[in-house]
Amino acid sequence: MTVELGNTGTRIYPNRIRLRYNWWLGSVMGRFYRDLKEKKRIWGNTCPDCGLVYVPPKENCPTCFTKMNEFVEVGDTGNLLTYTIVRYKVPFVQPLEPPFALGIIQLDGADTGLTHLLGEVDLDDIEVGMRLKAVFRDEPQGNLLDIKYFRPL
Repeated sequence: MTVELGNTGTRIYPNRIRLRYNWWLGSVMGRFYRDLKEKKRIWGNTCPDCGLVYVPPKENCPTCFTKMNEFVEVGDTGNLLTYTIVRYKVPFVQPLEPPFALGIIQLDGADTGLTHLLGEVDLDDIEVGMRLKAVFRDEPQGNLLDIKYFRPL
């Protein structure tokens, strides 16, 4: 079904188009994903001016805009800063079937939070401040889901 826009000759075809595309990661995120895949290590980087450690790493400090070149390994454990429980389904977008939990985890050694899945936990037992540990995927693919989820310690 198409829709005509007045007398403009423009037709609209209301539908969803799925396109495959590639992202260019750059050297900073390339290193982050490579070490996640090959070594199961999580890296951040430190701003030389304000001293904050960002995970995932960034090319420039979002606070003071300074170029950041110093990488630091952070822990695979951390504290849950906040979370949400997803109870609705969005086809082709979500990594899991609902209900599932997403949290922001401040890893040991980092000043920022990493958004990721929570697993091996009853959704009613999740609490802000709880300690979590990364569980890595058995067959890594070079993306953020190489961390399968974070589970309670």
